[in-house]
Amino acid sequence: MPRLDCSVVNCRYNQDHGCVRDNISVGGAGASKTSETCCDSFEERRSDTFTNSTQEPSERVNIRCEAKKCVHNDDCSCHADRIDVDGSNACRCEQTVCGTFYCR
Repeated sequence: MPRLDCSVVNCRYNQDHGCVRDNISVGGAGASKTSETCCDSFEERRSDTFTNSTQEPSERVNIRCEAKKCVHNDDCSCHADRIDVDGSNACRCEQTVCGTFYCR
């Protein structure tokens, strides 16, 4: 399981640049470049969204990956040591990217 570093501070699952979900899904089935990927698990943090501040980010996260052309993708699972999810002020999952994506 990869370590996940996340700069998407608008995501309800982001806590201290980590993810409080045990698993995420990266989209981009036909992606050839980073900008064609996204974090499908992104949900915008809203003021009316309950946040449990006692949750700790997971050290390692299961990552289902649809980016079939990525060198880290093995049978729809990410096998990178670490991934970066970027999109600092995203409001939709399409505004996020997997910064670790590298096309075969």
